[in-house]
Amino acid sequence: MTDVYPSIALTRSEGGESKVDSVNIGEQLKAIRTKNKLTLEEASKLTGLAKSTLSKIENEQISPTFMVMQKLAAGLEIDLPQLFTKPKTLLATGRRDITKAGEGKQQLTPTYEHELLSTQLSNKKMLPYRTCVHSRSFDEYKDWVRHEGEEFLYVLEGQVQLLTEFYEPATLNVGDSAYYDATMGHAVISLSEKDAHILWITSA
Repeated sequence: MTDVYPSIALTRSEGGESKVDSVNIGEQLKAIRTKNKLTLEEASKLTGLAKSTLSKIENEQISPTFMVMQKLAAGLEIDLPQLFTKPKTLLATGRRDITKAGEGKQQLTPTYEHELLSTQLSNKKMLPYRTCVHSRSFDEYKDWVRHEGEEFLYVLEGQVQLLTEFYEPATLNVGDSAYYDATMGHAVISLSEKDAHILWITSA
């Protein structure tokens, strides 16, 4: 279902400051405040705006200026568009897949030993897999690894080096992680005596 974004008309106040005219801002502000269980007084302290001002905005008696909207966003710790964008209706699909330890689908390459996880689900938005890193040098790769999407890497055991074509090599230890554009050439080698193990999550 496609979200409908309200139109926003810019006008000028008597002082020359830009204002936002939108019938949804007051409604959105109140929804955000009540969702976070904030009273008008608490929201006033967070945003630095008077309770009366917040009340008038919520009741659409006044249209907030951009400066006021910035204070609202900063105080309520939200992105500015949330004040005039209706949230999506979330519909649970009920999808679930459990992979017991060691029961993933094995996939071998010259440099990696992958264990693909959650393989029963199709059309996933993420591809999780555990990898044992055999390679010790970039020379073991024919070329950079490249594919669509973005990738998250988390070191489970040992020490690895993340090689990317646009950055200096990064040494990662247990608990370290990296997030990167997978269309950029990349490769991982093990620096530890034993093969390192990493968790990879790739966007589909």
